[in-house]
Amino acid sequence: MNPPPKLDLARLPTPLQPLDRLSEALGGPRIWIKRDDLTEGAGAGNKIRKLEFVLAEALNLGTTALVTSGGLQSNHCRATALFAAQLGLQCHLILRGSEAKTANGNLLLNQLLGAKIDYVSDQAFEGLDALYERKAAQLKASGERPYLIPIGASDELGLWGYIQAAKELATDFASAQIKPSCIVTAVGSGGTYAGLLLGQTLYNLALPVIGICVSRNARFFERKAAIDTARWQKRFQSTLDPEPGRLRDDFIGDGYGIAAPEVYRLIAWLAQLEGIILDPVYTAKAFQGLIQMIQQGDIHGTDVVFLHTGGVFGLFPQMSQQGLSELVK
Repeated sequence: MNPPPKLDLARLPTPLQPLDRLSEALGGPRIWIKRDDLTEGAGAGNKIRKLEFVLAEALNLGTTALVTSGGLQSNHCRATALFAAQLGLQCHLILRGSEAKTANGNLLLNQLLGAKIDYVSDQAFEGLDALYERKAAQLKASGERPYLIPIGASDELGLWGYIQAAKELATDFASAQIKPSCIVTAVGSGGTYAGLLLGQTLYNLALPVIGICVSRNARFFERKAAIDTARWQKRFQSTLDPEPGRLRDDFIGDGYGIAAPEVYRLIAWLAQLEGIILDPVYTAKAFQGLIQMIQQGDIHGTDVVFLHTGGVFGLFPQMSQQGLSELVK
């Protein structure tokens, strides 16, 4: 099955490397990490794989302005702003939250990249479709040709990013001569998870995909993956039926973007043990889930894979919170 056209924005393939000191410390299976934090694009992480397909379509349609949305520290929004600047397009962001007195992290990068930002309340953000329609109408009235990108570029076109990543993983596993028992990833908007489910079926990876929810509950992402998959099947005229994955929503903590002290301690520990930097919004919560599942016997086998989806800029707005600065002194 041939994928649709895409731009070549990412540095691929990304490395698959073992975390031997961590594996020894845990006394469990050998943990491997797929370094999609190294896809380039100023740390675009997993977002770049999806945007390669989405932006190819946008350019083909003659787009002059991109519109997308997310939280104040959205990795996806920052990646979209970066590639909009590289491609000579306007970028308009609808961000959930209030304008900060001093911008930092991804929000600072959005501003540096020239993105036009609309800040909206949590309540207004629930009506996101209407916000998209209003922004598109404003841009059309001013002579622009807008292209609307959903949160995380997680739709039937964006799924191709991690369908193709599964093909890359198959090559990685063959080169390393391993047969992992599972792959674990953070689930923030659902596109990476749903794409991996399709890809592991298409490329016969024969391993469960375990998604650690960091924003909404498992039921929400079960529905989201089913809807995106159905739309993908319809658009690309495929009867491929993915193997079901596993979703865990018991590591969200107090909510999206809110991490407990033990999450920050994990970030510092892994950084010092393996030189791997996680972020408190996505990857650290997912990694916490991986470790607990290993310790509780929920993951078996000799090898397991963790997908590092990037997001290091999410650390910087948190430096004054939860004593993170104390951990790195």
